[in-house]
Amino acid sequence: MTRLAAGLAILGALALAAAAAPLVAAMLGHDPFAPDLLARFEPPSATHPLGTDDLGRDILLRLLHGARVSLAVGLAAALAATVIGTAAGLFAAWRGGVADALVMRLADFMLALPALPLLVLLAAADPSRIGLPARGEAAGDVLRIVVILALFGWIGVARLARAAALATFARDHVRAARALGASEARILLRHVLPALAAPVAVATALAVAGAILAESTLSFLGLGISPPAPSWGNMLANAQELVFSAPWAAVWPGLAIMLTVAGCTLVADGVRRRPGTR
Repeated sequence: MTRLAAGLAILGALALAAAAAPLVAAMLGHDPFAPDLLARFEPPSATHPLGTDDLGRDILLRLLHGARVSLAVGLAAALAATVIGTAAGLFAAWRGGVADALVMRLADFMLALPALPLLVLLAAADPSRIGLPARGEAAGDVLRIVVILALFGWIGVARLARAAALATFARDHVRAARALGASEARILLRHVLPALAAPVAVATALAVAGAILAESTLSFLGLGISPPAPSWGNMLANAQELVFSAPWAAVWPGLAIMLTVAGCTLVADGVRRRPGTR
C-alpha cells in the first residue's frame, strides 16, 4: 500500500467512525453527554468498550462525537487557510511590484508574531462583544476556532502558491499563450492554477494536521471547544489528572490525534511523491 493510500485509509476510517457516532450510541444504549456518577472510571468492558470517564460517560461515544468536532475544525480551518493563502499568493505573483511586496511583507509580519500566545489571547476573547455567538455554544466555538486558525494558517500556503505561480509564469508555454493574446483570466485558470494544485494539496493536508493539533492545544487549555461538547483536546484536558487512576481516558483521545496527524502526513507525503509533482 502506498503512503497516499495508507493516509487516505486512515482518514477515511476516522471519518466513517465519526459519521457512525449516532448509530453506535443507539447500539450501546448510552448518552455520551449525560453523566452517570454510578459508572465512573469503569474499565473497558462489553458495556463500555473503552471504559468511562470521571463523570461516567462512555469514552468510545465521546471519542466518536469528538471526532466530528475535531475533524470538522481541522478540515474547515485548513480549507479556509488554503483558499485565502492561494488567492493571496497568486495575486502577489500575478500583479508583482507593489502588490507583491505588500502581500509578502504582511506574510512576513504575521510569521514574525508569536503564534501560540496570540492564539491563546484571541481564543480567550469574548466573541459576543462583536455580535458572534458567545463562548460555550458548540457552533460558536467551532466558528471562532476556525476563524482564528485560518487567520494564522494562510501564510505558508501564500508563500508556497506565490513561488509556484512565479515559476509557472516564467515557463515558455505561458509566455507563448500571453504572446498569442490569451486573456489574463485564461492564463490564470488554464495554466497557472493547475500548476498550483499539487503543492497546495500537500500544504492543505499538512494544514489539517496542524489545525487539529492547534484545536487540541486550545481545548486542552480550556480555550477551545467548551464542555459538554466533546473534542479530543478537551477530553485530554479532562483526563490529565487521571493518567494513573484511569489511563484509558487519556490514551484514546491521544491515539486518535496521533492517527489523524499521521494520516494527514502520509497523504501529504504521498501527493508530494507522485510522478509529476514538483
